[in-house]
Amino acid sequence: MFVDEVEIHVRGGDGGNGCVSFHREKYRPLGGPDGGDGGRGGSVVLRASESVNTLVEYTRKRHFRAGRGGNGSGNKCRGADGRDLVLNVPVGTQVRDAQGQLLADLHRPGQEVVVAKGGRGGRGNASFATPARRAPDFAEKGEKGEERWVRLELKLLADVGVIGLPNAGKSTLISRVSAARPRIADYPFTTLEPALGTVRLDEERSFVMADLPGLIEGAHLGKGLGLRFLRHIERTAVLLHLVDISQAAMASPSRALEVVTEELYSYSPRLLERKQLLAANKMDVVHPPYLEEARREAERRGWDFFPISAVSGEGLSPLLWRLGEMVEEVRRERGYAESEEEVVFSYDPSREQAFRVMREEAGYRVVGERVERLVSRLDLSKPQALAYVQARLRRMGIEEELVRQGAKEGDAVIIGDYVFDFFPEA
Repeated sequence: MFVDEVEIHVRGGDGGNGCVSFHREKYRPLGGPDGGDGGRGGSVVLRASESVNTLVEYTRKRHFRAGRGGNGSGNKCRGADGRDLVLNVPVGTQVRDAQGQLLADLHRPGQEVVVAKGGRGGRGNASFATPARRAPDFAEKGEKGEERWVRLELKLLADVGVIGLPNAGKSTLISRVSAARPRIADYPFTTLEPALGTVRLDEERSFVMADLPGLIEGAHLGKGLGLRFLRHIERTAVLLHLVDISQAAMASPSRALEVVTEELYSYSPRLLERKQLLAANKMDVVHPPYLEEARREAERRGWDFFPISAVSGEGLSPLLWRLGEMVEEVRRERGYAESEEEVVFSYDPSREQAFRVMREEAGYRVVGERVERLVSRLDLSKPQALAYVQARLRRMGIEEELVRQGAKEGDAVIIGDYVFDFFPEA
């Protein structure tokens, strides 16, 4: 079964907790704090792989979680890092978040993107020792791993896209020129899923051809099968229009081309900027007026024209060689772009630096990723941990901002799930 769109839930592993420990050894009564740090949580990584060609695997299981980091222990032993979870997806997969924002376009084999970052491990009490705080009795908890829903959309990577009305002979053509074996029958919409085939011209030259399900009028609005598969045309370098010139054709060549080009334009005007050519199929049962009409249409549009028969093989060799030349031209034109490294989803440390103070009925609320993480990772029932947090908040400028906004001694300050009484430093 061919599946080209699916939603999955991914979650990075939680970081391990830091350890509170004091060194105990004979003849060393004051060994000091030696609690180790927790290990980081594993991340969920998507990797483009040529070993898979559909997203069907992600219809059976939709929730994925990376490994948790190990807790720290005494003697400054650090917890083990959680194992990353690598999910293979087909080359050509686009990754979007729940709002539809593009996170990554995995169009090269081996390309990777982190979609759920693992949480950082908490620091053990040994990390909080200072000349003034020689025996800290607190440690940090591990961070929670990121979690989100992501949508995977597969857009086939084909050099040549074969398009046309249903029963134009697209499946027969690709089965004739490659090893692909799509289902073939004499009724519309026999092909329910795209088929990829490699066309080999000689020892050194080849290209990938995609047989795309037939388009009908209104496909860009969801009619027929077109809307589901129009996205696969976006990646093709060359568009091969196939028209039926037999007496039993669904429409005349001019009408068939009008319908298909209108659907392409309605879906994305940029598709008509691709290199295009026209092949008139079914020369073995040709209707001469249709042949001449197709030839005139090709001349009018400035396209190369090839009369062929996918059944008998007539005219296929010149067509394939011309397609090969056009694909090579596009590859040379795109060569500069292929070498550019594009930016995909990455963690932005700057997003956690800022904070905002907002006046509410219950008091003053402080919001900011860095601030909220600071108070959530420590056990504030311990006096030393509370004093550490207060000093950090003061250095971050939060106390100064509260005073600027009119906070008075005793006012409530809300950070995350905690409520503090405001007592500014004298």
